[in-house]
Amino acid sequence: MNIDWQNIDTVLLDMDGTLLDLHFDNFFWLEHLPKRYADQNRDSDGDIIVALRQQLFDKQGTLEWYCTDYWSSQLGVNIIALKQEVSHLINERPQAHSFLSALKAHQKKCVLITNAHPDAVALKFSVTRIEPLFDKVISSHQYGHPKEAQEFWHRLQVECPFDPERTLFIDDSESVLRAANAYGIAHLLSIAKPDSQRAPVTSAQFNSVGDFAEILSIAGSQ
Repeated sequence: MNIDWQNIDTVLLDMDGTLLDLHFDNFFWLEHLPKRYADQNRDSDGDIIVALRQQLFDKQGTLEWYCTDYWSSQLGVNIIALKQEVSHLINERPQAHSFLSALKAHQKKCVLITNAHPDAVALKFSVTRIEPLFDKVISSHQYGHPKEAQEFWHRLQVECPFDPERTLFIDDSESVLRAANAYGIAHLLSIAKPDSQRAPVTSAQFNSVGDFAEILSIAGSQ
């Protein structure tokens, strides 16, 4: 993995699927929520689960798709309370904490940028050790636009100035990486295995890192 750390001042990092195991989110949205929602609505034939999945699909890539308040209102459930029921599945990805510590030790500006709702971010911070290692934490809900939109990047530049040519951004979403690339961020990395319980994924456009051990030695060798 060829990363020129001498020419990188800022590291932007996604949360779910990048620093944290995406298994929690996949399990919650694809299994736990549908089951609890069906139980609440006394659905025995699965029709309500089919309708729920269609609702989720229809909002994919929009800010509402990531919004716990939106889904709590739409479905008449407390999404955060349901997430807390399976919060034991929230885990850091391999070497994530060590990687963040190395960035801090080498005085890189380290910013978490996530599409997750602030309530979901708070829940995940409560069961992981990563929060103190960031210089700033940004949820796209603060800007009213997801990371897939150019408006997000323009707002980020205003609030948290960075040089795109000297910035590394790591994310597990191809569409988000494409948006960052369109904005002009020079150094982009995808995640090869965002969900520890699923097979690795191959990015057609971006270099991928399996776990942070692959770039830890580079971060620590400067």
